[in-house]
Amino acid sequence: MAEALPQVRTGFAARLSGLYAAIFILGGVTLPFLPVWLAAKGLDARTIGLVLAAPMLLRVFAVPLAARQADRRDALRGVIGVASLLTLAGYTAVGLSSGATAILIAFSFVALAYTPIMPLAESYALRGLAARGRAYGPVRLWGSAAFILGSFIAGFALDIIPARHLIWLIVAACALLVLAAFLLEPLPAPPAVHAPPPRKALLRDPAFIAVMAAASLLQASHALYYGFSALAWGAAGYDGTSIAALWALGVLAEIVLFALSARLPAFVSPVLLMLIGAAGGLIRWGAMALDPPGVMLPWLQLLHALSFGASHLGAMMLIARIVPHGQGATAQGYLAIAMGAAMAAATGLSGLLFAAYGTTAYAAMALAALAGGACAGVAHRALRVALR
Repeated sequence: MAEALPQVRTGFAARLSGLYAAIFILGGVTLPFLPVWLAAKGLDARTIGLVLAAPMLLRVFAVPLAARQADRRDALRGVIGVASLLTLAGYTAVGLSSGATAILIAFSFVALAYTPIMPLAESYALRGLAARGRAYGPVRLWGSAAFILGSFIAGFALDIIPARHLIWLIVAACALLVLAAFLLEPLPAPPAVHAPPPRKALLRDPAFIAVMAAASLLQASHALYYGFSALAWGAAGYDGTSIAALWALGVLAEIVLFALSARLPAFVSPVLLMLIGAAGGLIRWGAMALDPPGVMLPWLQLLHALSFGASHLGAMMLIARIVPHGQGATAQGYLAIAMGAAMAAATGLSGLLFAAYGTTAYAAMALAALAGGACAGVAHRALRVALR
């Protein structure tokens, strides 16, 4: 029995890493290149924006429904599998659709099926890894690595196949997601005794609300970078390879942090990680607002390990600590909705600010990071009060 335990642990972590890799390969293909396919199908910019907005709107309905069903039935693995199958069916329908209306309807179905997968996967990971004494970061890093792989695969594919066929690369990525979902191991049964009772409803818990606000603001501070950095760097004379290298450098820095997260000193608490993330964002976006010289850009990109990586790790660790058993998926659902709403608002604001002020608009992102750090401080005080 003692010899079998490490094999079980390795198997669970490896299969979970495969799930993260499949999720992010799909994201690496769709995020940059789905708009290219939509344009190749004849959709104009306004209609493309409407199609891409569907996940942000529909997640408000899809995520809570899927999360509550997973919690009530203790069926995280099963719901992830069903959602993956429906995502594959939905993208197949998208590929077979013609005309803006048909594509919008099919993609709305995809949004309903796909948007719950990531929060459910996070809940599955936190619960399963905690039960096996494994750290989250070294498993999650495979998702970040896979995002880079998916983007490069799609980029190479775009050079050799017509853009209208890119959708089948997305469908193939969905098939990998289905395979990874059905290879997941069952979660351990919940403990029959010593399970901590819920302190209160999640949305009436000041600590959870503060963590949710902090995570949402810290991630939303990346909106201008995600939406307009490539445009700004292209206008400044950087070619596509240089822009891709800068993006990859940021993700690689994030991967290194995730890989080392299990070895962080004990005094590096989840709240401290979020505060470090806020400081990294404040420095990064404050410097970007000053239109730094090109030699500074790689160094600023390395701060992605803090502004995104440390913030995300801290939020996941805090949620694992404060959310009672049986509400993990619901908590991840609430967090996904809050982060999606914050990112949607920040993206819209970023477009207005970038059009008016150019890269000086990064100053607003620095303020968002500062506000996120303040909310992390509020979460720390709320937790101290709750534990008295």
